[in-house]
Amino acid sequence: MHDIRAIRENPTAFDAALARRGDASISSEILALDGERRAKIQAAEEAQAEQNKAAKAIGAAKAKGDEAEFQRLREAVSEKKAEVAAMQNEAKELDAKLTDMLARIPNAPADDVPNGADEDDNVEVNRWGTPAEFSFAAKEHFEIAGVAAAMDFETAAKISGARFVLLKGSVARIHRALAQFMIDTHVDENELTEMNSPVLVRDEAMYGTDKLPKFGEDSYQTTNGWWLVPTSEVPLTYSVADEMLEESTLPLRYTAHTLCFRSEAGSAGRDTSGMLRQHQFEKVEMVSIVHPDTSDDEQKRMLRCAEGLLEKLGVPYRTVVLCTGDMGFGARRTFDIEAWLPGQNTYREISSVSTTGDFQARRMNARFKPAEGGKPEFVHTLNGSGLAVGRCLIAVLENGQQEDGSVKLPEVLAPYLGGKLTLTAEGTLV
Repeated sequence: MHDIRAIRENPTAFDAALARRGDASISSEILALDGERRAKIQAAEEAQAEQNKAAKAIGAAKAKGDEAEFQRLREAVSEKKAEVAAMQNEAKELDAKLTDMLARIPNAPADDVPNGADEDDNVEVNRWGTPAEFSFAAKEHFEIAGVAAAMDFETAAKISGARFVLLKGSVARIHRALAQFMIDTHVDENELTEMNSPVLVRDEAMYGTDKLPKFGEDSYQTTNGWWLVPTSEVPLTYSVADEMLEESTLPLRYTAHTLCFRSEAGSAGRDTSGMLRQHQFEKVEMVSIVHPDTSDDEQKRMLRCAEGLLEKLGVPYRTVVLCTGDMGFGARRTFDIEAWLPGQNTYREISSVSTTGDFQARRMNARFKPAEGGKPEFVHTLNGSGLAVGRCLIAVLENGQQEDGSVKLPEVLAPYLGGKLTLTAEGTLV
C-alpha cells in the first residue's frame, strides 16, 4: 500500500510512477478524498473541544445554582456530543474509502525497471545452458511414452474437472523427489528456514500480501470464509504482520513446500494441454523479510538460489526482468526465470522472484526497531518460486527425453530415487 504522506508531498512523482505501469493519474482524486477526510477529522476535534468546554461550564453553573444556565449547557453538550459522533463516523467512512482506494493501486516500479506494455517488452539479463539438439522430434511432457500413462488427465477430470492431473507411480515419485531436492538445497546450502505452513488463511493474510481486495476472483474461498493459498508467500510473509522486530533478527529467510490453488481466471484457452497451468499445483516458495537497505541485494540472492536449482538439474534457462506492463500488482521489481521446454521449443516461466519494498509491510503493519534508536521502520518483503514443482517436472522430463520414449534423469535426484535415474518407456524407474 502506498504512503499517503508521500503522495501529498510529491503527487507528480506518484502519477509518473503509475503512468509507467499504464495506469491513469489519480493523485488529485486521492488528495481530494484525503483532504475531505482530514477536514472532517479536524472539525470533529474542534467540536469535541467545544463539547469539553461546555461540559466544564455545566459544573460551574450548577455550583452557582443557576438552574437555567445548567439546563441550557446540558442540552448544548448533548447536541454537541451527537454532532461529534456524526462527524467521527463520517471521518471513519472517508478513511475506509481512502484506504480501499489506496489498496487497489499497484506498487510503484523501481527506477531500473524497463518500461513496456507486456511480456514482449521484458529484457533478458541472463542465459544458462544450451538447449539440446535431438535427432528426433521432441515431444511435450505428456506425450513421452514413459510418462503418458502415469500422467492421467482423464481420471482427474472425472474427479475434479478440467486443469487437474493425477500423477501415478514413477512420475509421482519423481515429482516428490524434485520437491525434496529443492527444500534440502534451500535449507542445507541457501540457509533458508524450512516452514510447514497452513494452506487455509484468513482475509487479513490475503489482504496483507496484496491478494485482496482486487484479485479475489483469482483465488478460491471456502464457504466459512477461509482462502486457499495461491502460494505460501501468503502465510510466510503474513507471519510477521503487526510485529515489531528487532533489527538484529533481520533478515528472516523462509522456505516452504505446499499445495497452491489458483482459479486461473482470465486464462481460458491458454495451456489447455498437459500440466503447465493447473488449478492445484505444488510449489517450493522462498520469502525474505529484510532491512530496507538490503532488499535489492536480497532479491539478487534469491534469484541465484532459484537459478542454482535449475543448474544442478541441468535444465537450460534464461532470466528476464519484467517490464512495467508485465509486473504483478504488488511488485516493485520482478525477475522471471524461464526454463527451456524442448516439446514447445521455447522458454516458459518456472520462477518469479519479486521485491515489494514496503508495499506489503504497510498493509500488514510489519516494522522493525533500528538498532541505533529512532522511529520504527517498515521492513521490506520479497518472495520467489524456488521452484514450481510441476513445471520443474515438465522441464526435467522434456529435457531428458530419449528417442525410445525413456527419460534420463538428473544425477542430483539419485538420493531421492534410490539411485535410479532412468524412467523407462514402460514407465518404471531403473
